[in-house]
Amino acid sequence: MRTVEASRCTLEPLVVAHAHEMFAVLSDPAIYEFENEPPPSEAWLAERYARLERRASSDGSQFWLNWVLRLPGGELAGYVQASVLRSGAALVAYELASSHWRKGIGSCAVSAMLEELQTNYGVSLFAAVLKAANYRSLGLLRSLGFQSASPQQVVEFGAEPDEAVMVMPAASTGHAA
Repeated sequence: MRTVEASRCTLEPLVVAHAHEMFAVLSDPAIYEFENEPPPSEAWLAERYARLERRASSDGSQFWLNWVLRLPGGELAGYVQASVLRSGAALVAYELASSHWRKGIGSCAVSAMLEELQTNYGVSLFAAVLKAANYRSLGLLRSLGFQSASPQQVVEFGAEPDEAVMVMPAASTGHAA
């Protein structure tokens, strides 16, 4: 896993040492408007990051690729992540502190991750599972070329009734990072 340079940020492979700074980023309550909750403690986050540093599930069926987003000024703004499946699909996700929304950082970072996944990990399909009410993420994904998944893909990616699945074939990427 390598560092990825993008125009608005640098994607650094996530390590335990990021837990302190990321705890502050992930404590932003606005991030959790639609789902999840802030990490309960910095220690809990460090333990999670230690597991993610393995870069693979314990059964080897998935690669776990996680990057923190470092801004040109040095601060962390959030993360992007992908679970690369044996099928060649990658489930992608991202979180950005609300102070960095609507500045192009999220789309830049996700685009850079998609390019990295296609080029260096052989990903052929990108998928994102998210709350259907999350209009901000839906807008970001649509702006990158994602479309609503087929009913079969919704089942394949395990979406809950209140979730949407957005997909994009890797060949469709071409957005500059």
